[in-house]
Amino acid sequence: MKRYLIPSVLCLVLSMHTIAQPTQKPPLHGKHWMAITGKPLAATAGALVFERGGNAVDAACAMLAATCTMWDVLSWGGETQALIYNPNTGKVIAINALGVAPTGATPSFFKEKGFAFPPEYGPLAAVTPGTPGGICYMLAEYGKLSLKEVLSPAMELAAGYPIDAQTANSMERGKDRIKQWPYSKAVFLPHEGEEREAPVPGEIFVQKDLLATLEKMVAAEQHALKQGKTRKEAIMAAYDRFYKGDIAEEIVRSSSEQGGLFTMEDLANWKPIEEEPLMTNYKGIDVYKLQEWTQGPAMLQALNLLEDFDLKAMGYNSAEYIHTVYQSMNLAFADRDFYYGDPYFSPRPPIKGLLSKGYAKERAKLIDPNRNDPNPQPGDPYPYEGKTNPFKALLTQRQKLLADTSGLEELENFVPKHDAAGALSGELEFDYASSVNADSLYNDRLLRGTTSVEAADAEGWVVSITPSGGWLPACIAGRTGIGLSQRMQSFVLDSIIDPFNVVAPGKRPRVTLTPSMALKEGKPYLSFAVQGGDTQDQNLLQFFLNMVEFDMTVQQATEAANINSNQLWLSLGGTQFKDRMPRPGSILVGRDTPQEIVDKLKTMGYQVRLGNRTSGPINAIFIDHKHGSLWGGSSNNGEDYGIGW
Repeated sequence: MKRYLIPSVLCLVLSMHTIAQPTQKPPLHGKHWMAITGKPLAATAGALVFERGGNAVDAACAMLAATCTMWDVLSWGGETQALIYNPNTGKVIAINALGVAPTGATPSFFKEKGFAFPPEYGPLAAVTPGTPGGICYMLAEYGKLSLKEVLSPAMELAAGYPIDAQTANSMERGKDRIKQWPYSKAVFLPHEGEEREAPVPGEIFVQKDLLATLEKMVAAEQHALKQGKTRKEAIMAAYDRFYKGDIAEEIVRSSSEQGGLFTMEDLANWKPIEEEPLMTNYKGIDVYKLQEWTQGPAMLQALNLLEDFDLKAMGYNSAEYIHTVYQSMNLAFADRDFYYGDPYFSPRPPIKGLLSKGYAKERAKLIDPNRNDPNPQPGDPYPYEGKTNPFKALLTQRQKLLADTSGLEELENFVPKHDAAGALSGELEFDYASSVNADSLYNDRLLRGTTSVEAADAEGWVVSITPSGGWLPACIAGRTGIGLSQRMQSFVLDSIIDPFNVVAPGKRPRVTLTPSMALKEGKPYLSFAVQGGDTQDQNLLQFFLNMVEFDMTVQQATEAANINSNQLWLSLGGTQFKDRMPRPGSILVGRDTPQEIVDKLKTMGYQVRLGNRTSGPINAIFIDHKHGSLWGGSSNNGEDYGIGW
């Protein structure tokens, strides 16, 4: 294994500058609890539930319900992915509350409509709702309070709250698409026919239909309690009303009316799944991710690749460090792009081989210390499971597809959905907040992205959630107020891209959503998550290394500049191959990156872009066992906010 070093003086300067640098937001401190999420009002919802006697699971569910109600890039019809540390067992558990493709969702169905990928918006973009079931399951199994108590803040928000400028402007910006769906128009455009048809910032935004849906769920719970049902049984009565009762009937009816595919059986047969998370050990720290129906294992693979490099000696964001991290991420993402998918469908992805240390050592040998590899290929993890790869011929065909660059000149100004370079190409500085040339829709999605929810309490419960789906402009399901998911677009229609992620009824798409947790000496150490599509595990990898390798505080680590690679298949956006294909050598770095580092990266084969913000908002909690306290970090890259006590 080759290791890279830079002059010790420069390394010392970089490290001292990083450790000493002030943050734009102060760190959060608490002794009893910590609640962090994507909107200030939603963080307040978590605080309210903590003060009512709830634990971290109750508070996390309250924050999730509030962010859904506030359309913080998601709605109630979206999907929920969670990791929970249970102090009673000392184990991390995983919650899979991702919806599935409905009846009739097949490759041929979408290809006949001219798509190379399922659509981005509308009823045909929707998998079955997962978040309501995820909230009910987590609350019933691991919370303390009733559904009524936990949903109380969200219900108050649905009755009317002063809408923030970002959400209101998203509605106005997306109004042409919103007008395609009658139920969406009725909710999002209360001033139809006026110059501004969406709510204005600060206006009290009322969602009567959504409030009625939440009231129905609570009514089902309360009725069950009066009948002598247990707390858990009562919460699941609310679950049944959503997925099997009158709420489900209206979702299915309105989906069909608007061109969707849902059936009552699709909703009734879906269930959240409690799983074993995946884990790798990085220098004595156990890092946990969800299974390979998410991209989370790519971060674990990257950590395995990086473990034998002396990253600290390279120096934070030196050219050598950037290059090594970029190459490792690209190798991990090349595997993600081909091998990840729903593990409940056959064949199961070879995740044991992908996460083996031996496989990582072989993959690390492919890293050229002096040059970017513009076309990293998936490896062969099957021998590390004692098996023969059944997809060798397909991999050869795939490599030929990527080698054909005809038509890629059209991508010169294509903006990936997941980076912060804006609608610019070449080595340019981009200020998304002030540039009149910025793609406003893109930047709106950059700021919103997927939200995250982090919670911890003095009892030892720790929760990390990365929910999403049903973002604006959303198609609302009839009179339910529920915005439908758009996660269908993360499926592929051809095995040549990923044989494990081809759409099929009842199947879950491979998603970018990726909560994270780390244990040190068997105790909770970090809980962290971020929004941002395909950059999520890129940003979280670097956040983790910032703390572990460069001794940053949790707040410094959330704000520190990252790098983003576009040298991967995109998971979101566009319905044609050219919209999703990798961009060789494309890298986004912070605008404060020294010129000598930029120049060095150019000589290594990179196309450098500079950005003010190189990460979605990272939210994190550091559990300080030495002092018996909680540290919260929430980056300055969005509206995310936290409260501790």
